[in-house]
Amino acid sequence: MKLKMPPKIKVLEALGAIADGRIHKLGEGKYEVISSEGIRKYTVIISGNKVFSDDNGTKFRDYVGYPIISALILEGKLDYNDKIAQALKGIPWKKLNEQEKKYSLVEDIIRKEVESKGIKWEEVEEIRNKILEKLKHLSLEKM
Repeated sequence: MKLKMPPKIKVLEALGAIADGRIHKLGEGKYEVISSEGIRKYTVIISGNKVFSDDNGTKFRDYVGYPIISALILEGKLDYNDKIAQALKGIPWKKLNEQEKKYSLVEDIIRKEVESKGIKWEEVEEIRNKILEKLKHLSLEKM
């Protein structure tokens, strides 16, 4: 089954996970990703264009979840911008998603946070769009 494209905000969550040091390579194509609140651990496996992750977005909604995006960045298959990632460090993603209930509202909060750190939102959108464009061309399938 071909995985759908993720909600755009998941790219930002993936960059934040990398900046937070919450993704660990366990072996060839195998990663462990710790959730933003530090409670859950997700397993990611990448083998060619076939991927596995036990995060809710991938498992239940059939889109490429942020743990997979994070792993693909570390694999060098997607772009990375450390300046943007550092601006997304420490964001309580789960708390914000539960509190706001809409990704657009969460993104407004993230935008203000990033801009308060001197980053132009256009820079964030640029790296996000590059990642999404490359992700589209990977045509990932669910393992």
